[in-house]
Amino acid sequence: MTMNTIRKIILYSILSIGFLFTSCESLVDGINDNPNDLVPEDVNPQFFLNGALLANSVAQAGHLNRIAGMYSGQLIGFTSLYSNIYGYSLSSAESVTTWSRLYIGVIPNVRKIRELANGDNYLIGVAKVVEAHAIGTAATLFGDVPYSEIAIDGIDDPVFDEQAAVFNAVIALLDEAIIDLTNTPDRNEPFDIYFEGAASKWLESANTLKARYYLQLKDYSNAYAAAQNGISAPENSMKYIPRGDPARTEGDKNLFWTILEGSRTGDIGTGDSYLMQILDSANAINRYNAKTDERARFGYYRIDETGGRANLGIIEQFEPHKLVTFEENLLILAEAGARTAGFDTGLGHLNELRAYLNTGGFLNANFIDQPFAYEPYEAADFENGGMENLDGIATDRALLREIIEERYISGFGTYIPYNDVRRLQKDDSDLIVPFPLNDGSATMNPQRMPYSFDELNTNSNAPAEDPGIFTITDVNL
Repeated sequence: MTMNTIRKIILYSILSIGFLFTSCESLVDGINDNPNDLVPEDVNPQFFLNGALLANSVAQAGHLNRIAGMYSGQLIGFTSLYSNIYGYSLSSAESVTTWSRLYIGVIPNVRKIRELANGDNYLIGVAKVVEAHAIGTAATLFGDVPYSEIAIDGIDDPVFDEQAAVFNAVIALLDEAIIDLTNTPDRNEPFDIYFEGAASKWLESANTLKARYYLQLKDYSNAYAAAQNGISAPENSMKYIPRGDPARTEGDKNLFWTILEGSRTGDIGTGDSYLMQILDSANAINRYNAKTDERARFGYYRIDETGGRANLGIIEQFEPHKLVTFEENLLILAEAGARTAGFDTGLGHLNELRAYLNTGGFLNANFIDQPFAYEPYEAADFENGGMENLDGIATDRALLREIIEERYISGFGTYIPYNDVRRLQKDDSDLIVPFPLNDGSATMNPQRMPYSFDELNTNSNAPAEDPGIFTITDVNL
């Protein structure tokens, strides 16, 4: 895609958003001006924010996210396209939308904000956080990706940077954003559809993202340090909240709800997935114990493939999409703390999460009245023969195993479970949640998503062919 095409896409999308916020009187101002003279530099930088956040939301919570759920033992593809993908038949065409949202929907918009913001530390800092989120996700999903060179810089064939180098680059960008956002006051910002102008919440999200990428690099000391300044309360989580019309099927709704209400009815859901089995009190492999009752979460997480309107839980039509959360931050503190500061530190952070879960704050109104319990664990629970160590492994490993299992469950709807199985496979295989492979002929879990078909066919620096979904990416070797 040429640079001129990208500019036109950005300008037209931004104008459509900007006009929604224009008064009737101003629509006739300058009526004789030539509209062809308008360029992105004429647009208020705030107008670029809305489009960037919408594109980021689709990339984080859309098609590849559902595929990651299928490859993590959480979702099942029942028929049609999703049935084929569930069996590991995944083509590069399935990555086109996510790739374009990241590289065309997010990056040009946030770069334009940084260019035009004129010292506005809030807009500049937010733009950097969103860019880091987008490119960090790209490196997480695909491995090596373009970043030091991208099309917005006028480069038609950008090189692919090594995965670890990309993570380090986005961590450095997040450090810049943290400086920008520190001591920057909150403000009313209608174009900020995540936090409505709360710079303090963006600052916390920047630190949690930094911790996320350090975790993926297995740099647990720095992950723990960053998470200590991360998302400090449930209401500070980064989420995309649908705001559509309840009377209409189409429009701004939960993305998963929308596909089941439309063309993908019957195609994908939780079914009897491994996730549902361990949350089901009637199943022999459930994770219940004297301190844990998951019945409410079992109902809230259940996704009925027969249609959107049958779903009142995690994909109810107005249920927010989790992007960067309080739960993720606490679980980074728990895992990285256990690895670097010791058992008591990790257990303390795990119990902080359990205290939150025990309020029911993670449920919506449809499930808050269902039974649940998350009482605090004690050290004895992880000792040989304790309720969380019936197989007699080392006490610290039993704690880490429980933390990773909680990441698997709390991370449902995000890329966390998919990331963890790949991150832990080399040195921590005893901690991996043991969900079965979807295809009996497969010998390992999928390791990456395929590069976009469009990128493979238009960028001469792209691989001659996609490496395949079972090729281990560099940080997980």
